[in-house]
Amino acid sequence: MTDENKFPPEKNLPAGYVPPKVWTWEPGNGGAFANINRPIAGPTHDKELPVGKHPIQLYSLGTPNGQKVTILLEELLASGHSGAEYDAWLIKINEGDQFGSGFVDVNPNSKIPAMMDHAPKDGGAPIRLFESASMMTYLADKFGAFLPSDARKRAEVMNWLFWQMGSAPFLGGGFGHFYAYAPVKIQYAIDRYAMEVKRQMDVLNRQLANHEFIAGDEYSIADMAILPWYGRLAAKGAYDDAGDFLSVDEYEHVQRWRKQLYARKPVERGSMVNRTFGEPSMQLHERHDASDFDTKTQDKIGDKS
Repeated sequence: MTDENKFPPEKNLPAGYVPPKVWTWEPGNGGAFANINRPIAGPTHDKELPVGKHPIQLYSLGTPNGQKVTILLEELLASGHSGAEYDAWLIKINEGDQFGSGFVDVNPNSKIPAMMDHAPKDGGAPIRLFESASMMTYLADKFGAFLPSDARKRAEVMNWLFWQMGSAPFLGGGFGHFYAYAPVKIQYAIDRYAMEVKRQMDVLNRQLANHEFIAGDEYSIADMAILPWYGRLAAKGAYDDAGDFLSVDEYEHVQRWRKQLYARKPVERGSMVNRTFGEPSMQLHERHDASDFDTKTQDKIGDKS
């Protein structure tokens, strides 16, 4: 069967579209974030990253991936780990900050978050970190918190941490893109990813039916990684009306878990850092001191970005 018989061009979207023999990039073709997408890596301009007063320097944006790390940092501080004090610098991805030479030196993949630890445990040279799960594991190991030392418990936390890393692209880049951001509504794509996201929510719901937290009876970095993605969806805070579209209220155990975690003060604070959307009182564009939560949210200082 030829491709034309299997995929009649008149049924393609747009009608008549046939993939070329060799793909070429057309700038601007990609929906809401087309202006920051390109098929090559590397910096587009020279720009050094700022460095604040704390050993940990975070360069981020308050998206779900960014929130994972700031929630952990705030939880570490609330638990008495003063060495987890940090500066969080805002990276404006819509303006291409992630393609500055300094940022690319920390994260060659040009994605937030990126982090430097200028005071590693071995006392040696600063350590760069990119990919949120790498940062979370590094911080949990450095401070001996939120990641069990017991081999079986640790393995279960890591199972769920990497479940999140592998699953979230279906929620964000798949469902979220085609449901909320793509320039056209494609039923096949929306149905395909809606089915997968609902399956993922059911995976979580079944796990949480028998456990207080994701990886068992201990609060861990697995919870902190999954909450900003799936807890936010369960709270109907993601992708416009996606919560209703996906009937998230039916996942009762996920609902119990996300309410329990969002009631934690460090989770609330971590969810505010580098955030540039939502209620001004919940936006702290940059965080350099714990007092910033009381004095420098956007409702207090206005938009000075």
